Amino acid sequence: MTSLPCSTTPADSIPRSEYPRPQFVRSQWLCLNGEWAFAFDPGDSGESRGFVTHALPERIQVPFCPESPLSGHAATDFLNAVWYRRTVDVPAAWGAQRVLLNFQAVDYDATVWVNGQQVGAHSGGFTPFSIELPKSIGGGSTFTLVVRARDDHRELKPMGKQSREYDNTGCHYTRTTGIWQTVWLEPVSPTRLRRPRIQPIVESNAFLLTCPLERPRAGLRLAAVLSDDRGHVVSCEVTTGASLAPTLWLSIPPDRVRLWQPGRPHLYDLAFTLTDTDGTTLDHVASYAGLRGIAIDGTRVLINREFVFQRLVLDQGYYASGIMTAPDDAMLARDIELAVAAGFNGARLHQKIFEERFLYHADRLGFLVWAELPDWPPIGYFRTPDARKRDTTHHVAQWLELIERDFSHPSIIGWCPLNETAWDSTALTAELRDATLALFLATKQADPSRPVIDASGFGHTVPATDIFDVHDYEQDPAKLRAAFERGPDFAGVQGKDARTPNIPYGGQPLFLSEFGGARWPLLEPDDRASSWGYGEAPTSSEAFLARFADLCRVAREVPGMTGYCYTQLTDVFQEQNGLYTFDRRPKFDPARYRAAQAVTLSAPDKEKESSLFSAGRFPVAVSSGAV
Repeated sequence: MTSLPCSTTPADSIPRSEYPRPQFVRSQWLCLNGEWAFAFDPGDSGESRGFVTHALPERIQVPFCPESPLSGHAATDFLNAVWYRRTVDVPAAWGAQRVLLNFQAVDYDATVWVNGQQVGAHSGGFTPFSIELPKSIGGGSTFTLVVRARDDHRELKPMGKQSREYDNTGCHYTRTTGIWQTVWLEPVSPTRLRRPRIQPIVESNAFLLTCPLERPRAGLRLAAVLSDDRGHVVSCEVTTGASLAPTLWLSIPPDRVRLWQPGRPHLYDLAFTLTDTDGTTLDHVASYAGLRGIAIDGTRVLINREFVFQRLVLDQGYYASGIMTAPDDAMLARDIELAVAAGFNGARLHQKIFEERFLYHADRLGFLVWAELPDWPPIGYFRTPDARKRDTTHHVAQWLELIERDFSHPSIIGWCPLNETAWDSTALTAELRDATLALFLATKQADPSRPVIDASGFGHTVPATDIFDVHDYEQDPAKLRAAFERGPDFAGVQGKDARTPNIPYGGQPLFLSEFGGARWPLLEPDDRASSWGYGEAPTSSEAFLARFADLCRVAREVPGMTGYCYTQLTDVFQEQNGLYTFDRRPKFDPARYRAAQAVTLSAPDKEKESSLFSAGRFPVAVSSGAV
């Protein structure tokens, strides 16, 4: 893979200075992370008090949210609104190009002013947005940037696991308000590429590239070049004017075909160039692509025509010092390495849209990913019909923004727009059924190439759902086996809770997408009672490891089971049921987790995935005292 460009600002002077969008790379950019002026605005009166034009009293380290220690505040009360301000010097070398202001994520409603004039706004706490700045903002200019973020966490809206109570409680954690991912600038041509869709077509050994343009014009030339470690592989060129989103087809010669496989990834370099009618380059973007196909064969999910049992771990992406923001880029890769060291070949990214850098590391490490919308509080949760309709709008908008951002990542093998819906309903309301169907159909329209779960765990309402998944935290392996022997409708909450409506199981691949979760706190004895997990905690380390092994074995042996997802990779604040602690120390030797899962594999699976279990692939330092 080609190296990523450095920011105009020296990397050692700012936090999280790595390139934030690694699958859509332009060579010039300016990272705006670092110290900003800041103000708390609990009454949301800052605009009336002149915050748009006046100095702000505090300081904060962007991109860390004010609730996090790394921000310099660790302010964990309800914040409601916060303000940011800084002066920006645009590099003179950018000349007369237009300037794009990019926010990777601001939670929740963001409004942006430049030199006192509002230039843009965005709603949704997890997805990126860009603002093209006025023509007066060009190379060598200086401007004042002000951002307000409103985020009333008592409102019912998609927020994932952020606590709606003052304190953390159960499986709900410290809130995130405001900027929590990288802010940056890049120079662009008025006519330029939008993010291409890179779709692998494994049956043809080809890539289909769909390339929407900003301010399109007829007669432009768009070229794509695919290369590998041996150099040029194949290229294609089209002239614009026949469609709003020109398409290119890259057919790979047989001797250069290399698949992206779990544990054995191969990534091609991919470059796009947009040229004007006079030969001037309007845009040049570097990317990468993985040749990976997904199909369903009865009750099996196939990756590149082969069945690979998905041994996933639940990853919630929280960090003690950064909350939802990783302290550094290495920590994102480290979480994948920890999962692989424990024998997992993928993760379910739970109730959070992860930083795109995480997917970059998953792509290059061959790590499978199920992506999920942070939809909690769930649609239908103590809602009026009007509120449910408003929820649907919030959910669909952010979800489609996510798919647009992440469509081309080969590590993503499935989508899950909803999690555990309708658990408080006495009957399936028309609004909930329609909302679930709308999200399912929108996902299938946005991406027909990946399987979609209508609503994970329970609240299944769409008969055409690609995967029928179950959440079951039964701690007794024999009881878990007995539940599945009765049928998927009797596992987890299926069939047990009359308030939770579900369609009958229709023969799809089965997915035990949450199980385990046994509490094993590494705390002082007086603090153990404050920790949280599922079921009764094991009485000894060997009892914990035996339960883990037996639960994994039962899940693997269920007929029709295509994968499982163990809860969870790390502790998160008071929820202490992770295989690692919150600060990423192993509770037990990861080789024990790996061995427990390795014995559940069939011979073909062992052969295909041997690289995942090779000793030392991702060595993990084990603290003293770990079993």
